[in-house]
Amino acid sequence: QVQLVESGGGLVQAGGSLRLSCAANRRTVSTVSMGWFPQAPGKEREFLASITWIGGNTNYADSVRGRFTISRDNAKNTVYLQMNSLKPEDTAVYYCAASPWVGKTTRADFGSWGQGTQVTVSS
Repeated sequence: QVQLVESGGGLVQAGGSLRLSCAANRRTVSTVSMGWFPQAPGKEREFLASITWIGGNTNYADSVRGRFTISRDNAKNTVYLQMNSLKPEDTAVYYCAASPWVGKTTRADFGSWGQGTQVTVSS
């Protein structure tokens, strides 16, 4: 069973930066790509970015392209989300997830989920 543990959330002022981490206990056929899904209060969990372990192919939601960067460290089985120029509307619980497929952006295509890490951006 794949276990994902997120860390790095916290409180930051608008315009600031945070780096989230997601550590996987193993990589299997069910973890071909890794994604980040923020869930803001009262809203659905939405796709933000994904990356493949092999090749490092990335995919981003248009809303964060240029501000957020997803990366991975294969040796540590860890995926990162560097968030710059943060806005109050970025406030959400950020979930890490694993998918057996490449290029997917819907929740149903990701089978393993972490517990989430809270990001709060103050104005």
